[in-house]
Amino acid sequence: MNDTLLYHNPSCSKSRAALQLLRDRGVEPTLVPYLETPPTVEALRELIGMLGVAPRQLLRTGEAEFADLGLGSEATTDEDMLQAMATHPRLIERPVFVRGGRAVIGRPPERVLELL
Repeated sequence: MNDTLLYHNPSCSKSRAALQLLRDRGVEPTLVPYLETPPTVEALRELIGMLGVAPRQLLRTGEAEFADLGLGSEATTDEDMLQAMATHPRLIERPVFVRGGRAVIGRPPERVLELL
């Protein structure tokens, strides 16, 4: 299995820019079209572990689903956030680059270079 992945949304300019930065350096990651094939809660747990962040830091708080689901509430648990991201993948921050058991959120896109 390729351990170089990019959780990618081709409609997102940041995601496209991160992919181009990687390709310009000879890295061809396996693209994970997470909007079409959302990660499971377990896969999200693993990804968050590699990122070394809390689930909230992987959430896109500007998406309508964030407000609609009440995810900004103090009562929202990590498990609630993981379940929301698995069910509503638009909530997942993008892009996320994974390499060698580590991961980074590509915002700004140049952050993906930290794992090269």
